[in-house]
Amino acid sequence: MPNKHPEYQYLDLLQDILDNGADKKLFFNQVVLDRYKEQGQEPPFIRGVFGRQIRFDLSKGFPLLTTKKTFWRGVAIELLWFLSGSSNIKPLLDQNVHIWDEWAWKHYTMWAKKNAPKEDMTQEELIKKMTDLPENDPFVQKWGDLITIYGRMWRRWPASDGREIDQLAWVIKGLKDKPYRKSYVVNAWNPDFIYAMASEGQKSQVPPFCHTMFQFQVANDKLNLGLYQRSADVFLGVPFNIASYALLLLMVSRATGIEPGDFVHTFGDVHIYSNHFEQVKEQIARKPLPFPTVKLNPDIKNIDDFKYEDITLENYKAHPSLKAEIATIGGFE
Repeated sequence: MPNKHPEYQYLDLLQDILDNGADKKLFFNQVVLDRYKEQGQEPPFIRGVFGRQIRFDLSKGFPLLTTKKTFWRGVAIELLWFLSGSSNIKPLLDQNVHIWDEWAWKHYTMWAKKNAPKEDMTQEELIKKMTDLPENDPFVQKWGDLITIYGRMWRRWPASDGREIDQLAWVIKGLKDKPYRKSYVVNAWNPDFIYAMASEGQKSQVPPFCHTMFQFQVANDKLNLGLYQRSADVFLGVPFNIASYALLLLMVSRATGIEPGDFVHTFGDVHIYSNHFEQVKEQIARKPLPFPTVKLNPDIKNIDDFKYEDITLENYKAHPSLKAEIATIGGFE
């Protein structure tokens, strides 16, 4: 069907997982298991498939999914945070964006339970304390820092000789100078920050980079972006990821002067959490609406100069949001 709405790629993927996915248990560290126990809940499992791909032509609208309302302000503010190279959630807290709160809390509470039980806090107490304190406060600098996060790897990759490598700046310069090279890759997968491979000072409670690497490619004078995502929470996370990388494509397009083409999203393990099944079925039954458009401030040409006010979403109409609980997994014992 040549005129089939591109959002059906996503809806068909949901149905594919429900129909063909394999069920498996998840790893939860003890802090998370204790939380489920306190709430009288059983931890969820996942149902997933391996190896899928969807693509969106940005000339046909911006792929902010319409079968449930997506948190657009969070998408844009988080991406700008990544582009800043920061690994501390304080800038997000100051803009009332709380996407990464639980990872900071899990890191803190695991330390507190072991070393200072009287100083343990709920997630809400920790986040309020960090929100109220200034950015340069030692408590914020220590416990707001997620250590291993996309922006740090994209913009400040720690090299063996002590340098910090700005992968994205290298890509943008290359696209301007030699647009048809095939090597414009930004990699987030750094073994020194991941689970048992991590050096002691780099261990974090954040799971190892789900959106692992992305590549820019120019063909027919258009800039394409391909993302490889090794692990994908397709109901809660993937709509956010699609919008974030589509926006990144528009911003790099502006920085390089190359017209945007396709965003291609490739998945490794793509899955639905068992406590999301009913919401997924409701979303599949909905009919997509026309995609919106995103406009960038025409005066901004440098990737580092964008602010939230420079990004405008127009004509976004969507079905009501579908709420579901996120499952935080992984981390160090």
